Amino acid sequence: MEILRKIWMYITFKKDKNAYTNSYLKTMHGINKLSILMFCVALVILVYKCTR
Repeated sequence: MEILRKIWMYITFKKDKNAYTNSYLKTMHGINKLSILMFCVALVILVYKCTR
């Protein structure tokens, strides 16, 4: 459950207003969030198919 909490905290992370960011960093974080979300959806689908 700890790993799920860390993933959820990463997905819903509030950005620090004083931190240095550029468009490449924002794009990278967006892609990372999308890939984590797709992985979680795939896990749910696999669990569903295995229990069926």
